[in-house]
Amino acid sequence: MSLTRRDVEGIAHLARLQLSDQDLSRYTDSLTKIFAFVEQLSAVDTGAVEPMAHPLAGEAQRLRLDSVSESNHRDLYQENAPLVEAGLYVVPRVIE
Repeated sequence: MSLTRRDVEGIAHLARLQLSDQDLSRYTDSLTKIFAFVEQLSAVDTGAVEPMAHPLAGEAQRLRLDSVSESNHRDLYQENAPLVEAGLYVVPRVIE
């Protein structure tokens, strides 16, 4: 799939990005190469490949200990809030 300059301008508009003319040509080339690579990957037959539930099948991943490393500052942070109830920020209802 080959992208045109107009395609990239449309994508930039949707993403609310302001791109210069130099950036537009560079992104057009880069995105076209990315789409070509994805098409190349899509052409590979993966029918015989078994899905994995975890990339480290049969191996254990080292994890850090689940321990508290910082103290609770919730009350201090909520002092500046306009309205707090039961440790939660109270905000105006927007959906009836």
